[in-house]
Amino acid sequence: HPPVREARTKEVKTQYEFLLPRGYIDDAGVVHRRGVMRLATARDELEPLRDPTISGPDDPRLTILVLARVIERLGDIELVTAHEIQDLFAVDLAYLQDFYGVINFGSEEDIETLLTAQEQAQTPSQPRAAEKPVATDAHGAEGVEQPSAPSPRAAGGRRAAIEEIPQTGR
Repeated sequence: HPPVREARTKEVKTQYEFLLPRGYIDDAGVVHRRGVMRLATARDELEPLRDPTISGPDDPRLTILVLARVIERLGDIELVTAHEIQDLFAVDLAYLQDFYGVINFGSEEDIETLLTAQEQAQTPSQPRAAEKPVATDAHGAEGVEQPSAPSPRAAGGRRAAIEEIPQTGR
């Protein structure tokens, strides 16, 4: 038998911070925007399929259950359940679906693009679109269009449609 070599690899990052576009509003009216999502395991994707309310892998509620398993914190909430996920605004749900796809299935470059765009979006010194400064080229000519920061959605792909999540028992 050849000798067993331990491969030296860089440390694998398993948790990623996110910032929701709008945020979850709890029963007390507190807005929770910052959170932490961990990488999904095979169990995270398989266990929700055993839920009797899930009709199969195309059931839109499956997303809710998977996200509830992988989101470790949402603001001050340390036990995120399907209740919190299903009460998110549609834009926040779409963001989390894209975020999940990028950190679990994207390349290192995709993840870096997503995290950089997220940091730029939360930097208060960034001018808003209406306040965009006039750009100049290397020769001082005005009116040169500056490239905009990549959207976090660009890294994960654009959603064609927002799925309606049926509510059960509420």
